[in-house]
Amino acid sequence: MLEANANAKAKAAALTRLREQLLGLAGLLGGNLFGRLALHPSVTEISDKALRGRLINAAWRRYGIVNSISLLAVVVGWAGARANEAAPSRLSTAERRLATAKDALVGVVAVTGVATGVEGMRFARRAPGGGVPLEDGDHTAPEASDSQRRAKQRLNLLGLTSFAAELGLVGVNAVLAQQGFRRPPRRRALPWWRP
Repeated sequence: MLEANANAKAKAAALTRLREQLLGLAGLLGGNLFGRLALHPSVTEISDKALRGRLINAAWRRYGIVNSISLLAVVVGWAGARANEAAPSRLSTAERRLATAKDALVGVVAVTGVATGVEGMRFARRAPGGGVPLEDGDHTAPEASDSQRRAKQRLNLLGLTSFAAELGLVGVNAVLAQQGFRRPPRRRALPWWRP
């Protein structure tokens, strides 16, 4: 009875960690997609180029809270999983390779996420009120300074790198989920059991 209770608690904790990771990834990827496909192109409806910059910087500053919580959920959720249900000793050879790929992708998402946040704050400070003149959300206007233009280019590169790593995480998560279904039923129920 005690063993069954411990197994139930372990399974519940694993599901909680997975939910944290998936919700965090949804927040990161959803924000990235919204910014790139909706927000950034839409600011061209504003004629004042400095106001475009203020709007973009204010929006990303507000979403930074969601990005921070999402990033924390992905990193903490995966770190907890690696210490427990995704520990190398509990994984098949194929799952170990996928988990190692996920380690790298989570690392890239973490580094680029933090770097993008820091660079975004620095970019916003390059003009009063964040009003860096923009053509659209991705490109500075000709009247922007060279330092503003370079900062926006760095920010775009970091954002694209983060976006690619987030998409990679979606793919690895999908393949990892399928790996569990390919195991024999006894192996799924008893992950430490090796026939």
